[in-house]
Amino acid sequence: MRRRRLAALTAGAALALALPAAPASAHTALRSSTPAAKSTVEAPKEIVLTYTQAISLPKVILTGEGGTQYGAGAAEAADNKVTLPVKPGLPNGRYTVGWRVVSLDGHPVSGSFTFTVKGAAAASPAASGSSAPAPSPASTPAAVAEEKESSGSGGWLWIGLGAVLVAAVAGGVAWARRSPRG
Repeated sequence: MRRRRLAALTAGAALALALPAAPASAHTALRSSTPAAKSTVEAPKEIVLTYTQAISLPKVILTGEGGTQYGAGAAEAADNKVTLPVKPGLPNGRYTVGWRVVSLDGHPVSGSFTFTVKGAAAASPAASGSSAPAPSPASTPAAVAEEKESSGSGGWLWIGLGAVLVAAVAGGVAWARRSPRG
């Protein structure tokens, strides 16, 4: 009788530990983008990023081959979408989109991808001349991509919970064997 109560108590404790931990490991991820990663497109008017859940505090940077930034303002978030307006007259070439958002659980998530513009209208003098602003080192896609995604701790959480569960069961079994039966 005592062993059954101990087994039920241990199973209940394990279940109570496991259930609340599941949502904590659910970070957002980039579901799709326009233009798509590694695609070749005509010059886009905006960059649209769609995530797997609602996000906040978006930072998106569009950088050309020469390091020039082509975002025409700040990125705006609406639910699970982020939109970055693009400067008109985007010249042909390869572009990198660097992004960083904060997921619902408060963890920052970041990444980057590239696409190519081909067949765009000739670049305007403002876009190709020396009046284009130089990118700041803190806001280049390389700097954004260097930030680590903090979702790597989810596996360790489950390993830790498993170790606690194994220790609890082993302790319960040892205690049950030592206690006098009556």
